[in-house]
Amino acid sequence: MANSILIKQATIVNEGKQYIADVFVNDGIIQKIDKHITQLADVEINAEGKYLLPGLIDDQVHFREPGLTHKAEIYTEAKAAVAGGITSFMEMPNTVPSALTQKLLEDKYQIAAQKSLANYSFFMGASNNNLDEIMKTNIKNVCGIKIFMGSSTGDMLVDDDDALDKIFANAPTLVASHCEDDPLIKQNFAKFKQQYGRLNAQMHPKIRSEEACYLSSSKAVALAQKHGTRLHILHISTAKETYLFDNNLPLKDKKITAEACTHHLWFSDKDYAEKGNFIKWNPAIKTEADRAEILKAVIDGRIDVIATDHAPHTLAEKQQDYENAPSGGPLVQHALNALLEMYHQGKISLETIVEKTAHNPSILFKIDKRGYIKEGYWADLVLVDLNKAYTVSKQNILSKCGWSPFEGQKFHSQITHTLVSGNLVYQNGIFNELYKGSRLLFDR
Repeated sequence: MANSILIKQATIVNEGKQYIADVFVNDGIIQKIDKHITQLADVEINAEGKYLLPGLIDDQVHFREPGLTHKAEIYTEAKAAVAGGITSFMEMPNTVPSALTQKLLEDKYQIAAQKSLANYSFFMGASNNNLDEIMKTNIKNVCGIKIFMGSSTGDMLVDDDDALDKIFANAPTLVASHCEDDPLIKQNFAKFKQQYGRLNAQMHPKIRSEEACYLSSSKAVALAQKHGTRLHILHISTAKETYLFDNNLPLKDKKITAEACTHHLWFSDKDYAEKGNFIKWNPAIKTEADRAEILKAVIDGRIDVIATDHAPHTLAEKQQDYENAPSGGPLVQHALNALLEMYHQGKISLETIVEKTAHNPSILFKIDKRGYIKEGYWADLVLVDLNKAYTVSKQNILSKCGWSPFEGQKFHSQITHTLVSGNLVYQNGIFNELYKGSRLLFDR
């Protein structure tokens, strides 16, 4: 088992800069970064011509365990994440049963400790009647509280205004919210159903409309402002919503932050004709103008992080008619590839990708010693070859569901190595499963 790793002559992308250097890792920690390191190591990686990034921290995934393991498992999805350069994930509480008690939440941590190749954290779930359990959340080792202010499964829709007010007033740590107005969505659905009879995926962004998103997001912002709550709004899908957020404050001083997801940066409503239910997400992928403004907001600082909202379903489930096909799809394996493709297209810089996927999640959640390439920090590192193309196919998909909305897409970059907490767990398509990820800790 290798305790020390020397990465030679990588082009490091970190804190807004690029430079060539060696990185020496020992016992999981970045011990030294210098132009030339001569120290011997158990493993040496020649990284000349490759780019070394901090491992991505994905603040929104659905890995489906427990209870929905026919779709995905923590083991399979963490493995796909590592292959995609994601070294840490934060998973959502809408499993079966939902993580609405501290006991059920801790059960998920125990599964991850045994199975996850990536570092992990799990959100505590909120409902209309579990404030007592929310208040017991350990802010040092749980990433946050998740509120579904829009349609969800089971008993996780928080639609009681008094319950919402109390959660926002009393939450012991960051509140992350899914914002869509449920009554308006139901009204839109009934109207379209009456008008057309048979619905299809192209109607999805009109049913789960811009106004449904804005109504809910603006309500969450108002509640956070009223109570001084630390609020993080997930998966912004409309241009209108981006103007709810401030880009004049440094991130460490923001009380209200926002996230964009890869699919809202890549696809638009024009893709429903070809992709159909395979790009059916909640909130819906919307117009090209929305997509352009979300990217602009990522770059100018209104939106603080990029995540995936990885939410796999089986092929059979997605191949049902629109009304029965569930929302969500697999993304962790290809999110960084998609962002690197956007870099090749001149839409976003490598420095911004690193800022939004690693540095900012670390700042926003106050993660202890992760998210940067710094001496004294955990070695969560990703080595990428920007000039090594490959095409996504069923044969190279790692998520348990076995499909991807990116099938057939040619990417011009590849992730070649991934280190998680200083362990080389992925190298040129080969996994080392001797090592498991660590539970994320928070400096709060």
